[in-house]
Amino acid sequence: MKETKNIVLAEDNTTLSQLLKFRLQKEGYNAFIAQDGKQAISLIEQHKPNLILTDIMMPFISGLEVISHVRNKLKSETPIIVFSAAGQEEMVLKAFNLGATDFMSKPFSPNELIIRIKRILT
Repeated sequence: MKETKNIVLAEDNTTLSQLLKFRLQKEGYNAFIAQDGKQAISLIEQHKPNLILTDIMMPFISGLEVISHVRNKLKSETPIIVFSAAGQEEMVLKAFNLGATDFMSKPFSPNELIIRIKRILT
């Protein structure tokens, strides 16, 4: 039996985060939801997830700061998929420069997200 993978999802849109949490759990993942970047960092430090999903624009601490914290402070190679509303190309480039693994433009298909997650976690 393979171990359940932990995923931290940082998304300030409650509807979207609940939908994604449901989908992730249905696929057999443990999903920990953060409403903002500050919460995301504490969940990441607590659960040492196999994958991090983060929105770029969030209250308190942005997704970019979350990536920076994971790569520089925690020295972690944990894969990070970043979400961003369309038209934020500069943010996306910054995210990749900081060490993001993958990027999805919002709105996106939860099915596509699951496929990308499986590809990264296998």
